[in-house]
Amino acid sequence: MENSPIIGITLDIEGEYLRIKNHYSTAIIKVGGVPVFTPPAGNTVFYSEKIDALLIPGGNDINPFYYNEILIPHVKPVPRQKSDFEISLLKEMVNRHKPVLGICYGMQLINVAFGGTLYQDIDSQVSSEINHRKGYHKVMIEENRFLKTGEFSVNSTHHQAVKELGAGLIGFAFSPDKLIEAFYRKDYPFLIGIQWHPERLMDDNLSLVLFRSFIEESKHRDV
Repeated sequence: MENSPIIGITLDIEGEYLRIKNHYSTAIIKVGGVPVFTPPAGNTVFYSEKIDALLIPGGNDINPFYYNEILIPHVKPVPRQKSDFEISLLKEMVNRHKPVLGICYGMQLINVAFGGTLYQDIDSQVSSEINHRKGYHKVMIEENRFLKTGEFSVNSTHHQAVKELGAGLIGFAFSPDKLIEAFYRKDYPFLIGIQWHPERLMDDNLSLVLFRSFIEESKHRDV
């Protein structure tokens, strides 16, 4: 455990409680990392110096305030305290070239932090026959340096999605209705956003490869 990378995982705010689903820490432990939960308060410079990598997990919605849109029905924004903290911590991690993995809400937050926009509600803003809120659907993974290419079945529990990619982000996985299901940052060691929930599918080879790559890259971040 002494040489295992420390992975910071941000937490949800629910009233007087801080919460996180256990799949995230279980996945990190399974591939050899040490999960450390970071509350949405405190000095993000300090956190970014202490952790080797950052995982921003799933959650509710990004407030469209961040990309200059008016809130529409069906959107349940997370508290600004949480998203402000995560954007600040993300930027500190990027300044240090440390690995970042965003899952579902985490992917959407990364996109917005780099100047991208979102579909606030897929059902009302996108013409699609796919139910992105529940169940499974196919994704096509295109050429990239992180995951195997091809068609895969993934779980889906989201109602928001990337509309315009943020600066420097490149989409590499797409659903049949052309929504972006994964991206990475160009010219960066490891910064990935994944729209599905690989932490729930750790018996799946695609998920294991993703988390193992995340941990391996985290072992080399000494800045």
